[in-house]
Amino acid sequence: MINNFIKRAITGVLFVAILVGCILYDAFSFGILFTAISALTIYEFGQLVNMRAEGVKINKTINMLGGAYLFLAIMGFCIDAADSKIFIPYVLLLLYMMISELYLKKENPVLNWAYSMLSQLYIGLPFALLNVLAFHNDTGSEYSSVSYNPILPLSIFIFLWLNDTGAYCIGSLIGKHRLFERISPKKSWEGSIGGGVFSIIAAFVMAYFFPFMSMGVWVGLGLTVVVFGTWGDLSESLFKRHLGLKDSGNILPGHGGILDRFDSAILAIPAAVVYLYVISLF
Repeated sequence: MINNFIKRAITGVLFVAILVGCILYDAFSFGILFTAISALTIYEFGQLVNMRAEGVKINKTINMLGGAYLFLAIMGFCIDAADSKIFIPYVLLLLYMMISELYLKKENPVLNWAYSMLSQLYIGLPFALLNVLAFHNDTGSEYSSVSYNPILPLSIFIFLWLNDTGAYCIGSLIGKHRLFERISPKKSWEGSIGGGVFSIIAAFVMAYFFPFMSMGVWVGLGLTVVVFGTWGDLSESLFKRHLGLKDSGNILPGHGGILDRFDSAILAIPAAVVYLYVISLF
C-alpha cells in the first residue's frame, strides 16, 4: 500500500508539473503537449474498444491523426495562421473513415463508424477547443493581433483538480447520499457539493490575481466546470462499465490511463467555451 501511495504521488506530481509547465511556458509547448495528449487519448480509446467491444475494429492510427490534426487546425485558425480551408483535410479524413468501411469487409462496420466518429467528437473536439480558451484577438490597438493567455485553459484544470480533491475529502468524511449509484456508487452528493465549494473559493482567488474577468464571471466559470466535469467523469464511468473495465489503461502508474485523467475535462472544456461565449453576448 505504501509503495502504491508513493507511486501515485510521484506520478501525480510529475503529471501536474508537466501540464502546468507546458501551459504556462508558451503557446508552442501548449500546442505540442495537447496535440500529443489528444492523439494518445484517442489511441487508448481505440485500444479499449478494439479489445472489449464485440465485433469492433477501428483504425487507431487514422483516428489518432484525426484528433491531432483537428487540434492543430483549430490552433492555426485561432492564431490567424490559416483560414477555414485548413479544415478541408480533416473533412476528407472523416470521409475516408466512412468510405473505407465499405471495402474493408470487417465484422461490424456500423459500430466501427460509430466508435471512430465518437473518438473525434468525444475526445478530439474537446481538446481542440482548448485553443478557443487560450488564444484571443487583441482589438484595442490599431492593428488587431492574437495573444496567448494561458490562464483560462489552466483554470479549467485547477477547478477540476480542486473539485476532485474537495469531493474526495468531503465525501470520505460525511458522504452518505449517493450521487449516481447506478454508474458510480462511490460518489456522493455531499462530496460533489464540497468539491463545488473548493472550486468556488478557487474562482475568488483567480478573480483577485487575474482580474481580466469579473468576479461573477470567474465564479460562473468555476460552477460550469464543476457541473460538466462531474458529468464528464460519470460519462467515462458509463463507458468503462459498458466495456467491463475498471481503468482505461495503465500508462500513468497508480492513476490508470490518460482517459481516466482527462475524463472530467472532456465535457468541462466545451461547456466552458459555450459559457464564455454566452457571457460575452450580454
